[in-house]
Amino acid sequence: MKYGFVMAYGDARDAAELAVIAEENGWDGFFVWESIWGIDAWVMLGAAAMTTQRIRLGTMLTPVPRRKPWDLAGQVSTVDNLSGGRVILSAGLGVTGDERFWLFEEDPGRKVRAELLDDSLEMLQLLWRDEPFDYSGKHYRSKKVDELMPPAPPPPVQQPRVPTWVVGGWPRPKSMRRAALQDGWLPAYVGDGELTPELLTQGIDWIRKERETHGLTMDGYDVPAEGHTSADDPAAADTVRPWAEAGATWWIDADWSSMDRDVVRQAAERRLKAGPPRVD
Repeated sequence: MKYGFVMAYGDARDAAELAVIAEENGWDGFFVWESIWGIDAWVMLGAAAMTTQRIRLGTMLTPVPRRKPWDLAGQVSTVDNLSGGRVILSAGLGVTGDERFWLFEEDPGRKVRAELLDDSLEMLQLLWRDEPFDYSGKHYRSKKVDELMPPAPPPPVQQPRVPTWVVGGWPRPKSMRRAALQDGWLPAYVGDGELTPELLTQGIDWIRKERETHGLTMDGYDVPAEGHTSADDPAAADTVRPWAEAGATWWIDADWSSMDRDVVRQAAERRLKAGPPRVD
């Protein structure tokens, strides 16, 4: 199992400094969340890329339907090149029915956002190949041209695409299939109650069978589980163990209890320096 940490709030300087602390203390991934109007997530990750050597860098998560796929492709590729191929893109539909999230535009509805996400996931793979292509989706299109002016950004280091984790709502087949055909499942449960390790195992089994029908294996496929552990808890691994036994490949530690920058900064430093809650 690998271990990641989400910076709940901060700026690019915080990301650059905290990512170093994470790397020095054995964490495998450093993540930031992508706001609608706020500090740019990809600038933060670019700053972190310049101060680190090993740790993976990513979003948790990117509301892809709110983004133009060609803009997102360029940002992701830029940071992947800057980091030497260490980026993970986490993709989701975005929050539904929250006025703060839809402050500047109307929510087009879940169906349209799902269509936009599908178009974007298809286009991202084409945009990252650094070759002419044409595309016609439900909402986006691209004409095939021999040369762009100005030139397109260089393709990401990671090929054939930057590893992409996608939210899938278990047990909805269409939502789960979208995640199954990418590089990782960001688990969500569509039902009464919360996601449990038992439900995670059911979802992983479904994904395994779905990937087999497309000639795909589970090799390199990720299933991150998110939760919070304390820097002072000597039994923190006990929180993680059921998820590891259920089949999760990453533990993502995230504390969303405060959005005060100073509070978050101090708590993040303490948690990172304590090291990841490794399962023996």
